[in-house]
Amino acid sequence: MKYRILGKTGLKISEISLGTWQVGGKWGSGFDDKNADRIINSAIDKGVNFIDTADVYENGLSEAAVGRVVRSRSEKIYVASKCGRQINPHTNDGYKPEVLTKFVEDTLKRMGLETLDLIQLHCPPTDVYYRPEIFETFERLKQQGKIQNLGVSVEKVEEGIKAMEYDNVATIQVIFNIFRQRPKERMLVEAKEKNVGIIARVPLASGLLTGKFSEDTPFDKDDHRNFNRNGEAFDKGETFAGVDYETGLKAVRELEKIFPKSLNLAQVALQWILQFEEVSCVIPGASRPEQVESNLSIYDAPPLTTQQKIEMQRIYEKYIKPQVHQRW
Repeated sequence: MKYRILGKTGLKISEISLGTWQVGGKWGSGFDDKNADRIINSAIDKGVNFIDTADVYENGLSEAAVGRVVRSRSEKIYVASKCGRQINPHTNDGYKPEVLTKFVEDTLKRMGLETLDLIQLHCPPTDVYYRPEIFETFERLKQQGKIQNLGVSVEKVEEGIKAMEYDNVATIQVIFNIFRQRPKERMLVEAKEKNVGIIARVPLASGLLTGKFSEDTPFDKDDHRNFNRNGEAFDKGETFAGVDYETGLKAVRELEKIFPKSLNLAQVALQWILQFEEVSCVIPGASRPEQVESNLSIYDAPPLTTQQKIEMQRIYEKYIKPQVHQRW
């Protein structure tokens, strides 16, 4: 495992960490505590020391699983969670200091922890970024010892750039992958200048970039890859990185042509992200321990060549950029 510094937090974290949206079971198939424990323990066994979760993942069960495992380990594991998406309707008006404070306190209780290494606003409405009192709330929580650092998980590049104007924002979590390249144009540059850590989420475009899907791949009715393709439940960009599924498959087939068949395409996707030094870590998810191992097999893969990178960019320009580049 290789490690990088998470911006101004100063934390030295695994560059391949663990996201827990679907930990304990595939999206829509229910939660399995034992499976969740196996996945998280497997990641830690292999050197992962940063775990990202959220209070809305499986209605708090994901947080509880992370806390349970972390408390059982002797290693120092850094824990990040997110809050805000419980607000219903999810509007600017619902964001109040007392509401967010209660969310953080509830998270600590579920996880059995005294403090969070990182709490992140969970893709708040754009207007929230223009309310200093919201960001000041987390300064008070820091003074109380309930959190150590504040970050923001964003949908759009512009939101991330706005969030970085607040001095206490230490990290930005953003969708960044082969199919979502806009963050590299300005966001990564500003993050480096301001020493803000970048956490790259949805690195495999909801599994699309594994190369294991086809037109006939079935998805459970409760799987967001089935019901949110057009943004029916939440931001469309969270599902397949916002790419039309059929177009995404065409692009993946083109990607496969420029890499040896023996190479796992997921390795390529993670390598592409980690070539950017501004990225502190990627947080691929896993629904079973074997997927953790697959994500970490990147260290067995040959580095991307200049020609391969050129071809990857050509594919992005041809198939993906017209659909997604300016939207997020």
